[in-house]
Amino acid sequence: MMDREAAVPALDSDEDCTLSSEEDSDSDDEYLHFEERLDPKEDVIPDECGKNGAKEPVAKRAKADKQPTLSWKTETDIDVAPQALRFLPKREPGPQLKPRDAHSAMSLFKMFFSESAVLTLCRNTNAQAAKSRAKGRKYKCTLKSIRDYWRQDSLFSVPFPATVMSRDRYLTISWNLHMSHPGADKENDRKRGTAEHDCLFRVRPLMDTIRLACKTIYHPRRNLAVNEGVVACKANTEMTQCMKATPTRWGFKLFVLADSSNGYTVDFAVYTGKNSFPTGHGLSYDAVMSLLDRIVLGSGYHVYMDNFYTSPKLLTDLFALKFGACGTYRDNRKGCPQDAANSLTSKSARGSMRWIRDEHLVFVKWMDAREVSVCSTIHAAQTGDTMQRRVKTQNGWRTKSFPCPAPVIAYNQHMGGVGLSDQLLQYYTAQHKTMKWYRKLFPHFLDIAATNAYIVHKELYGNMSHKEFMEELITELFPGAGQASDATAGRRICALCKAKSGKRQDTPWNCQACDVHLCVQLKRNCFLDWHKVV
Repeated sequence: MMDREAAVPALDSDEDCTLSSEEDSDSDDEYLHFEERLDPKEDVIPDECGKNGAKEPVAKRAKADKQPTLSWKTETDIDVAPQALRFLPKREPGPQLKPRDAHSAMSLFKMFFSESAVLTLCRNTNAQAAKSRAKGRKYKCTLKSIRDYWRQDSLFSVPFPATVMSRDRYLTISWNLHMSHPGADKENDRKRGTAEHDCLFRVRPLMDTIRLACKTIYHPRRNLAVNEGVVACKANTEMTQCMKATPTRWGFKLFVLADSSNGYTVDFAVYTGKNSFPTGHGLSYDAVMSLLDRIVLGSGYHVYMDNFYTSPKLLTDLFALKFGACGTYRDNRKGCPQDAANSLTSKSARGSMRWIRDEHLVFVKWMDAREVSVCSTIHAAQTGDTMQRRVKTQNGWRTKSFPCPAPVIAYNQHMGGVGLSDQLLQYYTAQHKTMKWYRKLFPHFLDIAATNAYIVHKELYGNMSHKEFMEELITELFPGAGQASDATAGRRICALCKAKSGKRQDTPWNCQACDVHLCVQLKRNCFLDWHKVV
């Protein structure tokens, strides 16, 4: 059997490299860092010979000797922030929906996972099933964890799934689930190894639909965060990556742009290999640039990122496009101050800071429990802000305030957008085991649609927890609950709740036959109770 690690193409092969000479000095280290998320202190830029111990070329040393010696300034020196960019979003930030319209959990979900997407999915799934039948395939029920939902004994009995469809029907659909047409897949597969081949062809129809919906239905607020997400997958494809430093050893990497205020996924891109973003400036540079569309977003946004993405060139180019940026950085990145005098040392007191300004770009070092390096085109180096830390004294632990640079405070405040997005996605995920790589991405797209729908619902109404929203969504998607009802008449008082308890319970659901509003929720299904009596 082929070794699993040998089956995945190396990320830093010379054959796939398309980087410009300007970025060659840190590109290899960049990909290594992306693959394993190395500690910044361990990141070492390979020299031209490819060996860390090799001697530096004479011409390179002479060039370095001519560079002026920089000196770090201290917290007593005054820094002036660059001129603030005007925030000019293309649309008013927030949900792009009419406030007077009522929006149920299902109606919001369908904005991301549209009727046309469902029809395409059904058509291509049926085509795949027909292809499988033509090959004489017979499906045997071997997925024990899935089959448990249809068991009838007292321990595992779950009545709901069997009311929707039979076990064998569900498994057959699951095994034949297909987002692209099987015939078109063949044509795309013939192009493998050429520039015309699309690695994501089998998920492209649904992925493009959801990406467009993410950018259309909601416009983000000013602070954005860029980071990567992970979809666990052990399928043997050129797109799955080995992530040795994470609990998810194998999977797909996604670059994600999120609204820092609520975790809304504004856009995402699946990493398919080193040539995914061939603009010639390195993977981290291209990933950020591909997610920030000025035509869609507008200008004046503040983008936060971690040290995998941050580089002086990226922040400078973003500033030229009227995007402010802030992020932690690695000292060995090209263009970052490295041998400057008066830098922090391991003996520097907690709260000590140093900074260097290069026009609109400021580099800041701050001593916390360990040294923190941040650069920004938004902030002044320090504005007198402080940060509290628990420190050990002779009388025990106590809270103490330390001076803290403005970029560090802003980074801590806004960088959690993608982390919040990933956290919300994991709460009620649709993921389950499958052998096909595209069926691992399919439920992740569903999770993005459902989570974004919840965030929009919360922005509009703010009266429902994430769990309650998912329960209502499942109930509304259940065919029996909505056959004779609709959610287009606006929110009104539930007739049954008013009659039974005198309480006001607003609901968007209206029975077309009885012309009354009735609740449709998992714990309170007034729609069914009303019609048992009528």
